[in-house]
Amino acid sequence: MPKLDEALLKKAYRHLKKSDHVLAKVISEVGPCTLNRQPNRYRNLLRAIVGQQISTAAATSVFNKLEAAVSTKTLKPEAVAKLSEEDLRAVGLSSQKVRYVKDLTEHVLDKRLNLRSLHNKTDEEVIELLTDVKGIGLWTAHMFLMFSLGRPDVLPWGDLGIQVAMRNLYELDTLPNRETCLQIAEPWRPYGTIASWYLWRTVD
Repeated sequence: MPKLDEALLKKAYRHLKKSDHVLAKVISEVGPCTLNRQPNRYRNLLRAIVGQQISTAAATSVFNKLEAAVSTKTLKPEAVAKLSEEDLRAVGLSSQKVRYVKDLTEHVLDKRLNLRSLHNKTDEEVIELLTDVKGIGLWTAHMFLMFSLGRPDVLPWGDLGIQVAMRNLYELDTLPNRETCLQIAEPWRPYGTIASWYLWRTVD
């Protein structure tokens, strides 16, 4: 999987260490950022939908069955579109997730969601296009920006891991809300993605 640009990472290290002494300590303890981009955009969105509200182990099991159910080597929308509702239910998807998978697949096939051109869009435009699909919310859009498009300045403020890390590292009494997350993260810009990766390492 392709990694983030090394030159960008070096700039991020310098900026984050200089702008936030708490994060500077975390970076020193964790070491280099190894965040990898995941190039199969359709597969990544499918994986996010499958994994909603179930354990990682359960999500992996269902996703493996879904991959085995298609006739191609990779999860392409054309192959998934050929699966019936019964086929999708048979791999372990709920009725709701079946609707989500079908809606995503239809959006991709009819080009309402042109995955190949998303790298030309702004973060806000990508979020708007993705959240038009049933079952894709802001959290999934943030993950896509970070791990599929490799955008360097994303703050997934709604992620529980980020909230827990902020509470622990910045000695907050409660989990931070959106406003508090954005306030803490303001010095990180334009490297919110890299900073978030380091926060996740503290709660892994």
